[in-house]
Amino acid sequence: MNHCQFFIQTMTTKNQKGTRICFIHDLGRRAYTQVRTLQHELVRAKHGREFTEDVLLLVEHDPVFTLGRQGRREGLLVSEQFLVDRGIGIEHIERGGDITYHGPGQLVAYLILNLRLAGLRITSFVSRMEEVMLRTSRDVQVPATRNPKNKGAWVGERKLGSLGIAIRHGITFHGLALNVNTDLTPFSYIHPCGLAGVQMTSLHLEAGQLQDMDRIKQAMIGHIIDEFSLEPASQSRALTSLDCGPKTREAKDPLTSDKQSG
Repeated sequence: MNHCQFFIQTMTTKNQKGTRICFIHDLGRRAYTQVRTLQHELVRAKHGREFTEDVLLLVEHDPVFTLGRQGRREGLLVSEQFLVDRGIGIEHIERGGDITYHGPGQLVAYLILNLRLAGLRITSFVSRMEEVMLRTSRDVQVPATRNPKNKGAWVGERKLGSLGIAIRHGITFHGLALNVNTDLTPFSYIHPCGLAGVQMTSLHLEAGQLQDMDRIKQAMIGHIIDEFSLEPASQSRALTSLDCGPKTREAKDPLTSDKQSG
């Protein structure tokens, strides 16, 4: 088993008045369980005051369905063997919400943040995470909005991005998932977020062209920094080793590579 490890240099960095220092890490493509374990370790260490800064993790996951606290097996419309044959995992986890899908081409952001020190209530945190997705989408001329039927980002009645948050010791983890260049086929195997008949979409579909993931990442980072009054950690104070096991081999974009049959 791969163990997540991180170490912090002892040099201090002064932050601008009214902001908080944030470690920002792009993990590339990783297995879901690796990054979940990393989040648990970061929450434990932050609660234990091994570091006080916030942490933002950006990642694309290997194909997986996750079931939150409200998730039910009935939300999965195919057999587990069907998923095994297609290399899609299933994870029961502690975040809020129902069932959703993560996979290549989807940008996931996990913000590990102390709500009390940030002066936020959970409702405010969720609203700001939604706003991050809306602003990121609008950067590429996709008019995303909120929808009273479910949290997240929507374009009309099509769902573009989802939210699932957990809190432990007043510290947030899990986060948001925005469909960028995602192959949406696996969403047809479930009732996404417990919503029967909901249609999923992506920035690629709404904008009519493949999106530059690096550009989307930088836009999202900027909006998270702005919404949560964060200041990126300088190189002199950073998580100098952040390891949750080997990266998954970088896959071709699922919308431009050959798909497996079935």
